[in-house]
Amino acid sequence: MKVELLHIVECPNWEETGVRLRAALDAIGQSSVDIDYVLLQTPEEAARRPFAGSPTILIDGEDPFPSGGPITVLACRVYQTGKGLAGAPTTEQLTQALRERL
Repeated sequence: MKVELLHIVECPNWEETGVRLRAALDAIGQSSVDIDYVLLQTPEEAARRPFAGSPTILIDGEDPFPSGGPITVLACRVYQTGKGLAGAPTTEQLTQALRERL
């Protein structure tokens, strides 16, 4: 399993997303899977990736939380959670997304 977290410097949510992603991987017994953090610094870099805003999580190259599609604007992203919109998916949402790809 390949797990990537695409982010921009200006977005404060990527670090918490990384913490939650690590917890989700550990919860499903995938502690040995590394998270590749990919810093996007230009719109051109964003255009080369399936970037939907920061943070974008990719599991084996796919976004488990499809939204309006890829963007090239270096912007933050929001996720729908059980408590409304948030800057990161919950650990439970990440755990479920990872389980679906095992």
